[in-house]
Amino acid sequence: MAYTDTINSATAAPEPARHRGLVTVAIMLATIMQTLDSTIANVALPHMAGNLSASQDQISWVLTSYIVAAAIATPLTGWLSGRFGRKRIFLTSVVGFTVASALCGLSNSLTEIVMARLLQGVFGAALVPLSQAIMLDTNPKEKHAQAMAIWGMGVMIGPILGPTLGGWLTDNFSWRWVFFVNIPVGILSFLGIKAYIRETTIQSKLRFDVYGCIALSLAIGLLQMFLDRGELLDWFSSTEIVLEAAGAVVSFAFFIALTATAKDVSFFNVQLLKDRNFVTGLMLYFMVGLLLYATRALLPPMLQSLMGYPVVTAGLVIGPSGIGTMLSMMVAGRIASRTDPRALIGLGFGLTAFSLWQMSGFSFDTGESAVVWSGFIQGLGLGFVSVPLTTISFSTLNPKYRPDGTSIYSLSRNIGSSIGISVMQTVLTRNTALFHSQMVEHINLASPAVQAGLPAVYNLATQQGLAALNNEVTRQATFLAYINDFKIMMVVTLIAMPLLLLMRRQRQVVAPPIEAHAME
Repeated sequence: MAYTDTINSATAAPEPARHRGLVTVAIMLATIMQTLDSTIANVALPHMAGNLSASQDQISWVLTSYIVAAAIATPLTGWLSGRFGRKRIFLTSVVGFTVASALCGLSNSLTEIVMARLLQGVFGAALVPLSQAIMLDTNPKEKHAQAMAIWGMGVMIGPILGPTLGGWLTDNFSWRWVFFVNIPVGILSFLGIKAYIRETTIQSKLRFDVYGCIALSLAIGLLQMFLDRGELLDWFSSTEIVLEAAGAVVSFAFFIALTATAKDVSFFNVQLLKDRNFVTGLMLYFMVGLLLYATRALLPPMLQSLMGYPVVTAGLVIGPSGIGTMLSMMVAGRIASRTDPRALIGLGFGLTAFSLWQMSGFSFDTGESAVVWSGFIQGLGLGFVSVPLTTISFSTLNPKYRPDGTSIYSLSRNIGSSIGISVMQTVLTRNTALFHSQMVEHINLASPAVQAGLPAVYNLATQQGLAALNNEVTRQATFLAYINDFKIMMVVTLIAMPLLLLMRRQRQVVAPPIEAHAME
């Protein structure tokens, strides 16, 4: 962010590193640590609420504060790495994230843990985009697909395994270990980054667009607040939600006006919008975030509350989706350079749509194997999308724009996940009420045939019987609403596929002369 054309023209792509394996291990530890924390705390919230004497509304700030802080800080990554050096910012982020994790685990009040989670979000925001930029810069172009396969595993597997690991740590130790687990990982990552990663050229005269930064930060932060708290507060019936929506729109409009009228320095590098592959990649990566996180938000409660799966069993049947993702990423990393990436992306979206079609056919009698296979196929699909999509999105983007590009790329997935979860949860709630009312209309309680065919537990002459019948209708209406959500996501997946026609096959980008990079 905030690069001028003059400065950008002087920035060069670093030469490939000599210790690529050790560099990869160091930065992937940081990537997995950050992405894991986006979901690992979810299952521990009830335990936190009881221990910290917080209500459900209050404890949700543990998640909201992290998401909002990370969203606001992510666009700053490009400017910070250019102004102070990529290695220095990476090390600072790892140290800050690790310390903030320790503070979360040591918190004894809601205020303390929310403040610590804010710090976690701020310091963790740069880890994913910087790790992606380093993976691209430390590997030759012919190995970019394999590098993105490894990087993508950390980005995709972290959120998938987060709830399972969080539940295990909470059950066997305490909710505090959900955060303490980051400490050894952070220390190892810091040592590896310090020893093996090169520093980039520091642009000491890099100017900063203060007003653009403030406007975009407000827009993103208010949007995240709007999406995260909308369902909890019944959307526009809440004054808070109305103010957040209005503030986000006004702030974003102000940011666009500032960017359009900027003559020399702009917080957003408009050169990114001139690359068709990158812009299309942003839209498709937005869809990946939507599909991955929305599915992860819907499946566990459906399996546990409606299909009677214990917590451990639900985690086990969802887990194979991560295996599918790892397998397809390894395959895609090996063949992406020898085939048209658009074909692999199309295959991935096709598999994802097929898995969602399978989920839309679930019933109360669906066995565990059907859940496992549908998740595994979805994992395969998302893996086939992620690796070639990242490769082709950056294949035509000049390396001097990578710091800006990787931060925006990560931001698109984060916003997609927030929108996907919020929209699908809202549709779920409203369709549950709709299906409930439709089903009630077809139950004629005065009909002797209906009363004679009902089980004894639904004795309509008693309040308990009426309540039991209402609970059963609600259960079936909720299940239908879940099925409807899966159908909607399947349609959205199919609609997104024609965007591939806008992408060009990757070509070699002629980079400026390489500058010297010092080893620290």
